[in-house]
Amino acid sequence: MNYIKHLTGFFDRIVQDRSLNPTHISLYIALFQFWNVNRFKNPISITRDEVMRISKICSKATYHKCMRELNDKGYVKYEPSFNPFKGSMVILFNFSEDLKPVQKRASNSEKILPNTGQVLNKQETSSGTSTEQALVPSINNINKTNISNRLNLGEQPQNFKNEDLIFKNEIVEEKEKSSAKKEKVSFVTSSAVEKPTIENVKSYFQQQNFPELEAQKFFNYFSSNGWLVGGKTAMVDWTAAAQNWMLNANKFGTNENPNRAKHLNTSTEKNYAEPL
Repeated sequence: MNYIKHLTGFFDRIVQDRSLNPTHISLYIALFQFWNVNRFKNPISITRDEVMRISKICSKATYHKCMRELNDKGYVKYEPSFNPFKGSMVILFNFSEDLKPVQKRASNSEKILPNTGQVLNKQETSSGTSTEQALVPSINNINKTNISNRLNLGEQPQNFKNEDLIFKNEIVEEKEKSSAKKEKVSFVTSSAVEKPTIENVKSYFQQQNFPELEAQKFFNYFSSNGWLVGGKTAMVDWTAAAQNWMLNANKFGTNENPNRAKHLNTSTEKNYAEPL
């Protein structure tokens, strides 16, 4: 028996049979392997565990269901033994005789799919599907498509030019806006504050009746952070910042001797000889 023709006939049958699933096919291929080992002699003896292992079926219920359906549909003839020490018998049918003869065709009678330029091979199976397919690109069709595209592009040259001009104008406007923003930011940062000298700061603090030490603290603090308010915003008026400095200095005024311990919340003339 020609097993290639047999498998071809089997696959022709399952193409027409929509009730089969991959589990049926896996079980039949396992049975076919047993049949092949026995040199295609019927019937063959099988054991359930071995067939399930080869067909990768893990459920006994699925195994018996698929075996029963293959028997009912005429793929095999299953004769269970119902004896754990005796294998069941299976008869496989030869499907190679079901193949229809393939008619040879001349080379000049090849089919060409319309509007694709693809040449089909002359060999077909019994189900009508082609076993091979030679894809031949149609250069003439591609050239025609390119020519038609060029003609379509040539019909509206003015529209494309207008769109290009609009696109270029939008790009120029965006660049102008970005450059204007940069100039504005640079102007604000450059002219935000005129950095005072230490003499200017001392003179202003003396006018406000504040000690020279506070003027020195103010100047050192803002000189260290680049004359920024809050460490982020450029200072606009340093005299206003000096006014805030003086207000905060009044709030957080310290004693003449900062190292002196503060009094507890008790009277200074407490008699410790008195009992609690």
